[in-house]
Amino acid sequence: MQMIGISKELVGGIPSLVVVDSEKKEEALPTVIYFHGITSAKEHNLPLAFLLAEKGIRVVLPDSIYHGERETNEIDDVRYYLFHIVLQNVKELNDIKDDLESRELILDGRVGVAGTSMGGITTAAALSQYQWLNSAAILMGSPKLTTFARELVATYEKLGELPMTKEEVDKLYETLQTFDLSLQVEKLNERPLLLWHGDNDPTVPFEHSFRFYESTVKVYKDQDKIKFIREKNQGHKVSRMAILETVKWFVSYL
Repeated sequence: MQMIGISKELVGGIPSLVVVDSEKKEEALPTVIYFHGITSAKEHNLPLAFLLAEKGIRVVLPDSIYHGERETNEIDDVRYYLFHIVLQNVKELNDIKDDLESRELILDGRVGVAGTSMGGITTAAALSQYQWLNSAAILMGSPKLTTFARELVATYEKLGELPMTKEEVDKLYETLQTFDLSLQVEKLNERPLLLWHGDNDPTVPFEHSFRFYESTVKVYKDQDKIKFIREKNQGHKVSRMAILETVKWFVSYL
């Protein structure tokens, strides 16, 4: 009988859960690093990690900065730090991969990345930086990093809640452009990418991922390697269908 183990570890110095078939814990395996959403934590993605682990994939669930074990009282509202957290996630993704690699736990360099909401935004940003990523899934995240930042800044300005100067905002946009996958789709290089989004999402605009897919699918020679799943009447919550499709994607393309 298959036993799936969950261990609490520091991976690349990041508090993480590692979910893997207990008998294969010390083996080199295809690996998925999965990032949670804002105000969430690593434990919230265990159902998806369990299903991937059943298929022989090692899953690492890290806590993002200011979340889970890394929570701090110094910050009033983590939502204002969304893009700072995303950029930190991208940096830490490389640290996690290096740690696993040094322990010879990655099979043939097969590493995938995925995430929910903020984790999906992280996934898109990471694809713009790291060619060593083999496959990815963006669940209700925006690949249009700069566009999303501009929309959020406009919203916070209207509410009088923007805790940044104009200079800081301009600098943020400039930085984000370097990580904005929608501005450099050639960086995908035909890598398998799944996008899932509910069309009734009030938090991360459905149109961002859908329009990104519409333009990006044209640059893929093998269009089976990029897939968009639109879930009707679904809000900002990952459905069971989305979880199962993500598992299927990595089984096929990792």
